[in-house]
Amino acid sequence: MDIVSVGATINIMLASVLAEGTTTIDNAAKEPHIVDLANFLNTMGADIRGAGTDMIKINGVKELKGMKSYSVVPDQIEAGTFMLAAIASKGDLVIKNCITKHLECVTAKILEIGGSVEMNGDTLRVWTKKRPNKAIIKTLPYPGFPTDLQPQMGVVLSIANGTSIINESIWDSRFQYTNELNKMGAHITAQGKSAIFEGVEKLYGASVYSTDLRAGAALIIAGIVANGTTEIYNLEHIDRGYENIEEKFRNIGADIKRICE
Repeated sequence: MDIVSVGATINIMLASVLAEGTTTIDNAAKEPHIVDLANFLNTMGADIRGAGTDMIKINGVKELKGMKSYSVVPDQIEAGTFMLAAIASKGDLVIKNCITKHLECVTAKILEIGGSVEMNGDTLRVWTKKRPNKAIIKTLPYPGFPTDLQPQMGVVLSIANGTSIINESIWDSRFQYTNELNKMGAHITAQGKSAIFEGVEKLYGASVYSTDLRAGAALIIAGIVANGTTEIYNLEHIDRGYENIEEKFRNIGADIKRICE
């Protein structure tokens, strides 16, 4: 594979499980859910080796068998979203059912910008009482900083003390959310694969549009920390990747509700 791609790695794995002969994926994605998919398929009778490394080998089998149940790996992107929400809001959150190793890159950046993280088994406590510090972020394939947490981190940096830079190396369209944050008072200049965040002290409520899944999550965080009321449209993007997100935020103190017209 010329470019590391989670979706492409997953689709090739699925296509190869029942194919004749051996399929080898070079430069494969290494994300936790790649490993989880391989474990799931192997439990059903597949022969997949090397998941979690640069090279995955799949020996095709004639059939797969069913199973009674399988526990899917916890979603590190959802956990990371709430970790960054805690920092943006100067809050104090305990996040349960995490695999903390999957969140090490996010934890490192939170500590760098002045937040605090405490790990205890499958539980994370994230908190801060002060304005975050500036930072330089570059998104990378796992185990680097994930592109799927870049917009959420962008909200944090938009209200940080100083000027920050995010370099996006995975998805060219990831910075669409910056136009929406600027409507809320942020000072962000995005061009190509980089964006400069000149931190402001406050964001302000506005009507904004979710341009994609993670942009929607970022705008929810921005709305929670902003002065005034924020209206977010295009919720179908958010619902694609988060289950009952407004209820979860409401349960930890956010003033948020879904309006169905």
